[in-house]
Amino acid sequence: MIGEAGLTPAVLNEIDLALKSHELIKIRVLGADRSQRDSLIGEIGAALSASPVQHVGKILVVFRPRPEAPAQKPARPRGRKPRYRPKRHFQD
Repeated sequence: MIGEAGLTPAVLNEIDLALKSHELIKIRVLGADRSQRDSLIGEIGAALSASPVQHVGKILVVFRPRPEAPAQKPARPRGRKPRYRPKRHFQD
């Protein structure tokens, strides 16, 4: 939500964090006219490399693809490790 203070660095940081975890987000803008909301969506896009998707009323929708996660190592099997048991040698 963008309040009366406008697009502050703290608000931009929160939008950036939201875009990292969700590719598509809605932002509600309080107390701005249509031209200000149009300029806000442009500023957000320029500052965060996001694409404006929709502007309906006081809701702005922006999209930024989530960065690909680095390849992860295969997970270790869960559970108990098998105990070492010495081989039995049978004599005839």
